[in-house]
Amino acid sequence: MGHQLFRRKSINDLMKSLTEEKSGGMKRSLTLRDLTAMGIAAIIGAGIFSTIGSAAVSGGPAVSLLFVFTAVACGFSAMCYAEFASRVPVSGSAYTYAYASFGELVAWIIGWDLIMEYAVGNIAVAISWSGYFVGLLNGFGLHFPEWLSVDFVSAHNGYNEVVGLLKSGTPFTEINSHLQNAYNAWSNAPDFLGTKLVLDVPAFTIVVLITALVYIGINETKRANNIMVLVKLMILMAFIGVGAFYINHDNWSPFAPNGASGVMKGVAGVFFAYIGFDAISTTAEECKNPQRDLPRSMILSLFITTILYVLISLVLTGMVNYTELGVSDPLAFVFERVGLIKFSGIIALSAIIAMTGVLLVFQIGQPRIWMSMSRDGLLPPVFSKLHKKYRTPAFATILTGIIVAVPTLFMNLEEVTDLTSIGTLFAFTLVSGGILLLGKDKTNLERKGYRVPYINSRYFILPVWFILFAVAVMVNKETILSLFKSDFYTVDFIDKIPLFVFFCSAIAVTFFAVRKCWSLIPVIGLLVNFYLMTQLGITNWLRFIIWLIIGLIIYFLYGYRKSKLRTEKD
Repeated sequence: MGHQLFRRKSINDLMKSLTEEKSGGMKRSLTLRDLTAMGIAAIIGAGIFSTIGSAAVSGGPAVSLLFVFTAVACGFSAMCYAEFASRVPVSGSAYTYAYASFGELVAWIIGWDLIMEYAVGNIAVAISWSGYFVGLLNGFGLHFPEWLSVDFVSAHNGYNEVVGLLKSGTPFTEINSHLQNAYNAWSNAPDFLGTKLVLDVPAFTIVVLITALVYIGINETKRANNIMVLVKLMILMAFIGVGAFYINHDNWSPFAPNGASGVMKGVAGVFFAYIGFDAISTTAEECKNPQRDLPRSMILSLFITTILYVLISLVLTGMVNYTELGVSDPLAFVFERVGLIKFSGIIALSAIIAMTGVLLVFQIGQPRIWMSMSRDGLLPPVFSKLHKKYRTPAFATILTGIIVAVPTLFMNLEEVTDLTSIGTLFAFTLVSGGILLLGKDKTNLERKGYRVPYINSRYFILPVWFILFAVAVMVNKETILSLFKSDFYTVDFIDKIPLFVFFCSAIAVTFFAVRKCWSLIPVIGLLVNFYLMTQLGITNWLRFIIWLIIGLIIYFLYGYRKSKLRTEKD
C-alpha cells in the first residue's frame, strides 16, 4: 500500500494524457500579455488595499522592506513554479507538479490544500470587495442597509463593543465608523427564527457574477481581466504620483519603530498580498505557448507588482504616520486625511476593480485543479467534464462558485486571511521541494524550456543557512532562545512547536543538500517558505492540520480506490 500511495505520474504520462484531451480540449487563446495580466490581477488585490494598513502599524515605513523580503521568498518559489510549468504544461498547478515529483498521496494533499488557498482566499477577497463597494455607494449618497453588507460575526462583536463603550461614557459620534456600522447592522437587522438576519449580500453577488463570466469561457474572461488590470495600474500610478507631493519625510523616522520583529509581524498580511501568481499555471492548457510564456509571465508579474508595492508602501507611510493606518481601507484613508476626499473615492473604485480581478483569476484556477484531479480518478468524472459550447469545466466552476459565495454571507475577514497564507506557503514549500526530486528523474528530463539555474548547495548552503538563522534570531531572538528552555507539554512550548519542527527539518535539508549536491535555489525556497509558515501561529497550524485530515479521509474513501494510476498499474 505504501508504494501505491507514493506512486508518481511521469512527465511522459502527463503529456500523454494532455495529448489525449486535445481533440475536445480547452481553447488555447492566452498569450504572454494575457498571462502576465492575470498574474498582476491575482497579486494586486485585497492585500495592498486592506492588509497593508495593519502591516504598516506593526512595522512602520520598514514594511516596504518586508515587501521586498516576501517577494524574494516568493521569487525562489516562482522560479520553481516556472520550471515545472515549462516541463509540465498541464493544468493543475502545484497538484500536477506534486504528482510528478512526490507521488499520489502528496499530490492529493496539495490539491486539497489548494482548495483552501483559492476558495478561502476568494472568500476573503469578496468580503473586502463588499466593504469598498458599500463605501463607494455611500460616497455617491446611496445608502446600502448595514445588515445586508456585513457578516454576522463582525456585526455581533461590533455591537457588543459599542455597547461597552457607550456604558463607559464614550459618545457614539466618537466611536470608529466601522464599529458604528456594525452596531447599526445588528440593531436594525430583522429577526429570523429567533436569530438576527445579518448577511453580506454584495460579497455574495460579486462571486455569483464572476462565476458566471468564468463559466462562459476563457476568451471573455481574459478580455475583462486585461481591461481591469489596465485601469487598476493607471489608478495606482496616479496614487503614487499624487501622493508623492504630500509626503512628510518626518513620518519615515523612525523607519522601523518596532524593530525587525515588528516588521515581521506583518508577514501574514504582506504575504497575503502576493498569493496568486501560481494561479497562472492552472491555465496551462489554454495557453498558445505554455512552455515559453508561463515561466516568463510568472517572473514578470512578480517583478512588476513588487515595484508597485514598495512605492505604494513608502507613499502610504510618508503621507500619514504609520500609527494611524490600522484601518480596513488605508489607501483611501490617507487621501481623506490630507483633504483629497474625491481622490479617496477613486481609490475605492480602484480597489473594487483590483479585487474583482483577483476573484476572476482565482475562480478560473480552482475548477481547473479539480479538473486535473478528476482526470486522475481522485475525484468523480463530472469534475473534468467540459461544457460542449464553452469548453470550460462546467460542474467544477459552478461548485466553486457555491463554495465561495455562500460563506461570504456570514464569514469574517480575519478568520480566513491567515488560513489562506499558510495554505499558500505550504504549496510553495512543496513545489520547491518537488524540483529537487524531479531533477533526479532522468527518464523524464527534457532540456528545453525554462530551468532553475543550478548552484551547488555543497559550497553555498552553510553560509546561506547561517544568514537565515541570523535573520531569524534578529527577528525573534527571545522566542528562538526560549525554544530550548521551554518545558515540554506546556502551552508555552506548544506555541513553539512549528518553529522547533522547522529547525529540525532545516538541519535535515541542509545535510542532504550538501551530501547530494542539491540545487541551491529550490533549497532556499523550501527553507524560507517553511520558516514563514512558522510565523502564522499554532492556531492556524491546528486549523490547517484539521483541514488536511478531512482531505485524507475523503482520499481514502474515494480517491485511493478510484485512482487511474493505481488501477492501470494493477
